[in-house]
Amino acid sequence: MLNIAQAMHQLESTEAKDRILQLTKELREHNYKYYVLAQPSIGDRDFDMLMRELEDLENKFPQFVESDSPTQKVGSDLNTTFETVPHKRRMLSLSNAYSWEELEEWHARIQKAVEKPVEFVCELKIDGLAISIFYKNGQYKQAITRGDDVTQNVGTIRSHQKKLNAPFLDAFEIRGEIFIHRAGFEKLNSDRALKGQPTYANPRNLASGSLKMKDAKEVAKRPLDIILYHLLTDDRSFETHWESLQQAKSWGIKTAESSQLCHNLEEVKAFIELWDTKRKTLGYDTDGVVIKVNELNTQDELGFTAKSPRWAIAYKFETETVETTLKNVSYQIGRTGAITPVADLIPVQLLGTTVKRASLHNANEIERLDVRLGDTVMVEKGGEIIPKITGVNLSKRKSDSIQIIFPTFCPECNSPLIRKEAEVQHYCSNEIDCKPQVIGKLEHFVGRKAMDINSIGIELLRTLHENDFAKKPADLYALEYNQLMKLERMGEKSASNIIEGIEKSKAIPFPKVLFGLGIRYVGETVAKKLAAHFLAIEELIAATKEELESVEEIGSKIAQSVHAYFRVPKNIEHVVQLKNAGLQFKSEKKVLIGDILMGKTLVVSGTFAQFSRDGIKEAITANGGKVGSSVSKNTTYLVAGDKIGPSKLAKAEALGVEIIDENQLIAIISGNSTLEE
Repeated sequence: MLNIAQAMHQLESTEAKDRILQLTKELREHNYKYYVLAQPSIGDRDFDMLMRELEDLENKFPQFVESDSPTQKVGSDLNTTFETVPHKRRMLSLSNAYSWEELEEWHARIQKAVEKPVEFVCELKIDGLAISIFYKNGQYKQAITRGDDVTQNVGTIRSHQKKLNAPFLDAFEIRGEIFIHRAGFEKLNSDRALKGQPTYANPRNLASGSLKMKDAKEVAKRPLDIILYHLLTDDRSFETHWESLQQAKSWGIKTAESSQLCHNLEEVKAFIELWDTKRKTLGYDTDGVVIKVNELNTQDELGFTAKSPRWAIAYKFETETVETTLKNVSYQIGRTGAITPVADLIPVQLLGTTVKRASLHNANEIERLDVRLGDTVMVEKGGEIIPKITGVNLSKRKSDSIQIIFPTFCPECNSPLIRKEAEVQHYCSNEIDCKPQVIGKLEHFVGRKAMDINSIGIELLRTLHENDFAKKPADLYALEYNQLMKLERMGEKSASNIIEGIEKSKAIPFPKVLFGLGIRYVGETVAKKLAAHFLAIEELIAATKEELESVEEIGSKIAQSVHAYFRVPKNIEHVVQLKNAGLQFKSEKKVLIGDILMGKTLVVSGTFAQFSRDGIKEAITANGGKVGSSVSKNTTYLVAGDKIGPSKLAKAEALGVEIIDENQLIAIISGNSTLEE
C-alpha cells in the first residue's frame, strides 16, 4: 500500500507528464508558426518562458523526455561522426537553360515525347547544400548530404520538422536545400570580425561547413534554415508534384512559399520574369528557377539521361553586374605557395550582400583587364557566389590612376616569387618558413577529408606555429600534454582531446594520409587511385612518371607533380617521420576472386545499360585485370558503352585493339558477382 508521500509523488509525476506533453505540443506549434509559416503567434519572451518551464520539468522528470522534444533540438554534448552511406535513389544534377530559346527547345522535346498538354511547377533554385531527409511512421529518422550521415546536425535546425502532423505516409524521402539567410551570415561575420577572427566567404560555404561540424551544439548556434521540395516514395497517394508539395506542407514540412503551379510555358516565363527582379528582395541567394513537369506519370515516361532528369530543367538568371572603385590590391598566400591578388573595393551592394573584396586571380588577369588603382570596375558574382572583377569602365578612368605592379617578393616572408614555365600563377619559393604556407599545409593535413583531427582548429594551429611547436604535420605527433598546457587559455580537457585526436588519427587509412600530404593536384579521388594501385608508399616513391601515368585517370600533369614531390629529400624525410610516428602508408592488398584477366589491360568508356562504370572497373581488377585510362598498343580490350568517346574508338580501331561490350565482358569473366548495379 502506498503511503501519503508516495501517493503525492505519484500524483506529482502524473501532473508533470501531462504538463510536459502539453508544453511539447504547444512549443512544437509555435516553432512551426515561427520558422515554417513565418507567422509567430507569441512573443520571444513568452516562448522562452514556456521553453524554460519545459526544461525544468524534464530535468526533474527525465523519464518523460521525448526524443523529439523542442529542448532536444540542440543535440547532445557528444561529438558526432559522419558515416558514409549511399543514397537509395540517385541524386542527379539538372541541365541548364540560359535563354528563352533553350527553354523553348526543352519544352518542345517534352511536348514531342508525351503529345499532350503539360503542366509545370516552378521553384526558386536556392543556393545551398543539397539534403535528403527520411521519415518513418511520422518521425524524422535520417539526413544524408553527399553521402555523409548528418542526422544529428540537421535535427538542430529550428525550421526542420522532426515529428509530422497526421495523417502522413508511413515512409518516404524528401529532398531540398539547407542554407543561411544573408542577415544571419552578415551578423555572424560581424561578430567574428569584432573578435579578430577570420570571416566567412559566402553563405553557401558557411552552410556547408556548419552542417559538417562535429559538435551538434555548435551547429545549433548557426542560423541554418531548410526548404524541402521533392518528395520520393513508393507509396504514392498523389498524382502530381504539386499535390506532393501540398501534402508535405500539411504534415508540417517547410516547403517554398514562392513555388507556383504553371499551366503552360507562358506562365513559366512570367514566373521567371517576376523573380528575376523580385529575387533581390529575398533574404537568401538564388541563381535561377527550377521547372519540373507536374504529373508524376509523365515524369516516369520521360525518364532520365545519364546525368539529369528529362522532366526538369534549371533556368539560370543573368548575372548582375555593379560598378565600384578599386582602392587597393592585397596578396594572399595559399598552402601551395600560390599568390592570389585580391581587390579591395569601396563597399557595394550586389544581390543582397555587401561586396568589399573580389579576386583578381593572377598577374595575367590584371594585365588583361588593364585594371589600375582608382579605376571604376565592374563586379559580378561568379555563379552568384564569388565576387570577381569582369572589366574596367575606361570612360571613368582618372588621370591619377595608378598602375598595379605585381610583386616579385612574397609579401609575407619576403622570399623571391617564382613562376613556372607555362603557368600563370606565381609562387613563394619559401615552402619551409612562409607562415601562410606552413599553416595552410597544417590545416589541410588535420582536415576532415585527410587526418580528421577535429580537436585542432585554425586558431590552435597558428598558436602552435607561433610557439614553434608545429612547423610541419609530423611535428603534431611529437606534441605532449605538458607542452599544450603551457599555451594560453588551454584547459586540461582540451589538451587531452587534442592528444587523443592526434593518436586516433594514426588509424586513418593510406589514401587519406596520402591526400593529407598536400601534393599538388592530388585530390581525394587521385589519392584513392594511387593508393589502390601502388598499395604502399615505397612503391609510389619509386614509381616512374610512365608508371604513374599508367594508373587510371592519372594524366601527365598529375604524374609529373607526384614524381617531382618524391624527388625532394625533405619531402621523403617528412614521410619517414610520419611513418615512424605510426601513420598508415600501406593499403590492404585486394583479394582476387579470379585471375582470368591477369596480365590484361582494359579501357572502359561510355555508359552502360546494366551496370555502373565503376562496377565494371571493380570487376576487372577483382579478376586480375588492370584498368587503363587511355587506349594504347598495350590495351587488350576496349569495353565500349553508349556515348563512347570517338577518339578512343578511333584509336582502338587504328591499333587493332579488340572492342567488346558489357555483355561480352560478363561472358569473359563468367558472370562473377563483383559486377554491381
